[in-house]
Amino acid sequence: MDTSGASTAADEPDLQGARATPSRDAAGQDAAASPHDDATGRDLVPFGTAVRAWFAISLQTFGGPAGQIAVMQRTLVDEKRWIGQRRFLHALNYCMLLPGPEAQQLAVYTGWLLNGFRGGLVAGTLFVLPGVVALLALSAVYVVWGDTTAVTALFAGLAPAVLAIVVQAVVRVGRRALAGPALVALAVAAFLALTAFGLPFPLVVAAAGLVGWTLHRVAPRLLATRGGHGTEADGPAPLIPDDALHSERPSGRRTALVALVGVVVWLAPVLVVALTTGRDGVLTQQGLFFSGTAVVTFGGAYAVLAFVAQRAVETYGWLAPGEMVRGLALAETTPGPLIMVVQFVAFLGAYRDPGALDPWAAALLGALLTTWVTFVPSFLLIFLGAPYVERLRGNAPLGAALTGITAAVVGVIANLAVYFALHTLFATTREVAAGPLHLEVPDLGSVRPVSVVIALVAGVLVFRLRWSVLRTLGVCALLGAAAGALGLVG
Repeated sequence: MDTSGASTAADEPDLQGARATPSRDAAGQDAAASPHDDATGRDLVPFGTAVRAWFAISLQTFGGPAGQIAVMQRTLVDEKRWIGQRRFLHALNYCMLLPGPEAQQLAVYTGWLLNGFRGGLVAGTLFVLPGVVALLALSAVYVVWGDTTAVTALFAGLAPAVLAIVVQAVVRVGRRALAGPALVALAVAAFLALTAFGLPFPLVVAAAGLVGWTLHRVAPRLLATRGGHGTEADGPAPLIPDDALHSERPSGRRTALVALVGVVVWLAPVLVVALTTGRDGVLTQQGLFFSGTAVVTFGGAYAVLAFVAQRAVETYGWLAPGEMVRGLALAETTPGPLIMVVQFVAFLGAYRDPGALDPWAAALLGALLTTWVTFVPSFLLIFLGAPYVERLRGNAPLGAALTGITAAVVGVIANLAVYFALHTLFATTREVAAGPLHLEVPDLGSVRPVSVVIALVAGVLVFRLRWSVLRTLGVCALLGAAAGALGLVG
């Protein structure tokens, strides 16, 4: 594939000059030699060029983490040749070990490789900015018109489509993660722990990582995964070779400084809100809850949404069960990480319980505060860990823990699919409790025929015809609108 036209002519001299440095570094053995020297302030890619590239990427980040990673792969690895395939995957593997949205973290990591600290900030911020703006607007539309017949009918089509998309996520992740009976058993155990016994999500994730690490010690063959990430793409040598190291060396002083500044930046808005609106105010509750959620969101949005839905609906009462599905439908239609759905949750919760604030002001503050505490940890974790990860390749214990967590995530996402199915296909549910068993079951007499039919159509579109997420959502939204026009949606 010809990728020579990926950069403008004006940029080419700078890119060629930058490319010479990593070529010499790759030939040597000194880890201090690298493609990027922060001491001189050099950028591997002209900063303006990088900003434009990240903005273009941010407008294409639909379809969940798989689609977002694919966009970065195509742009950064295949077309522009700014980073090598194995280096890209090395960064991705580290991001998958972290709590939070791995695609956004991968953007921060890659931006840091290309342009240092400011490159990581710009890449990570632009990655989520279009979604923040779009979901704020859609949340306001939902608050104003959410109870109208037209909007109700629209969501009657979107919610079943989301159910099919979540089921597709179970299948996709399962195919990659469950390479043997031990991993299948771990996924099933995670599903039962959440669905039948109501164990806390963070406990399930931590246990899965521990099981993966233990299996690596006692029976490593059980964790064998399907091999092969593919070979290096054809084309010119990448700007950042696979074997070059970043120049920013890890040190105790740097780590302490980044950690201190990062934690202060992360939690200072929560402290300000608590001092101005009260410890028991909804904004303080949201800031603290989503700050905690941000550090346990292993496996991406799908994996943590069941936990968020349970607490937001049952504990705090910020929204109704069906509204969680609607929020995810809105997040699916906007660019950026799907975990952005927490912004919708906070918007509704603060609007409905604003305290002394104006409802719209409370909603805006709640949404922005929640977005802040959700994504700032991603920057912190990358800036803390990336210099170490650059010098840590193929760590087997870490890989084993990731394998265990990834297997459990399949069960977690399956639990989310069950949760969405119960509240999308049925009007009412009830809880069955017997000792440690806590199981939510549907009232079969409350089945919603329109939702069932649209869910089946969405399943055909997603699995049989392999339609994209946006295309599927669009067709199902039209089906919901048609059902509303015929009086079939109440």
